[in-house]
Amino acid sequence: MSRRTEIDVRPITEAEFPDWNRALNTGFLMPPAVAEEQLEARGRQFVPGRSLGAFDGDRCVATFRSFDQELTAVGGAPVRADAVSNVTVTATHRRRGLLTRMMAQDLAAAKERGDVVATLIAAEYPIYGRYGFGPATTMTEWTVDVPRAGLGPRWAAPEDGGRIDLVDGEDVRKLGPELHERLRRAQPGAVSRTELWWQSRTGVVNTNGTPWTEPYYALYRAADGEVEGLASYRSDDRWGEAKQPLNTATVDWLLAVTPAAERALWHYLCSIDWVQTVKSGWRSPDDLLPGLLPDPRAARITTQADWLWVRVLDVAEALTARTYEGRGATVLDVVDRSGLTGGRWRLEAGPDGASCVPTTESAHLVLDVAELGALWLGDASAVRLAALGRVREERAGAARVVDALLRTSRRPWCPDMF
Repeated sequence: MSRRTEIDVRPITEAEFPDWNRALNTGFLMPPAVAEEQLEARGRQFVPGRSLGAFDGDRCVATFRSFDQELTAVGGAPVRADAVSNVTVTATHRRRGLLTRMMAQDLAAAKERGDVVATLIAAEYPIYGRYGFGPATTMTEWTVDVPRAGLGPRWAAPEDGGRIDLVDGEDVRKLGPELHERLRRAQPGAVSRTELWWQSRTGVVNTNGTPWTEPYYALYRAADGEVEGLASYRSDDRWGEAKQPLNTATVDWLLAVTPAAERALWHYLCSIDWVQTVKSGWRSPDDLLPGLLPDPRAARITTQADWLWVRVLDVAEALTARTYEGRGATVLDVVDRSGLTGGRWRLEAGPDGASCVPTTESAHLVLDVAELGALWLGDASAVRLAALGRVREERAGAARVVDALLRTSRRPWCPDMF
């Protein structure tokens, strides 16, 4: 009878980085051999102590990486976050608790550093709730039937006196970071971007190992010359019978800090000659796109799913970092089976600020820390979670009070995959 060897979970060394990357590729069903260019680019993400590996002897069989991030809370305050990424377990070593061990190490270190929340984008829904993460934002992708949209050749330029120009990657690296910062400061759920993010999206470095093809970059300037929008997109080259164009423009990402910029960029994308279909990329579920078209039905939802997941590590700091449109008070009993945060908290909040302190008062609402993560950015509904049996009212109407405090007029959105 064969015996399972003891699996060692530990931070990897630089010497173990190539084997760790091979395991990472294997876990994501990419070719296991890691190209030298890809390894060099990923090496720029390596931070000692923040990349964990599980080793069966000398072979890495599970991967986990985290890094410092800022997440925008409701109201615009940046919150320190532990961003979790590159999580894999090789198929030969599943169901041995490897992810649980790596997650426990990382979250304990994040708590010790003083991070307020942890974040991730979940490849699979059922995995992360048991670690205290809750789905806090939603992603929606639209496919636009351009001929039906009602723009076409009749649209030639922004109606507000602004202009759109095609620019190159150097322009994007110069103008994009400041534009993104303006968006991030105003968009709950948005996260910080590193210099490496901009380099990888403009072909300077290659982190995924696939051949680089330069996209188009469309820049919007307002009438006063201010940069207010930027989009990256690609187009295929398809033609039907009788020489009819069937091209599709696919948006990689689109940033707009004003409604005028958003309108101009979408109108431009839906008016490019030969393009019959526009795929929007990952957008907010209440994005303006459909309403910007003469016929909103031309934009149909083709993907809608959970996106950014949040794990609260400091209840008091998380609830006082954000703002509140209404005024009220409630007592929350937060259950955290990992023991990182939790307890009973009295939240008093209003437009002028909030306090959140431990209390011995009777709870109004009992909820797992994962449900608090789902509610914190203002997208989820406590009333709906109560109907689903995922939060429990100890006082009648408590869920409605929580919704009145936490929910936001515009939905949170995370534009990024990480």
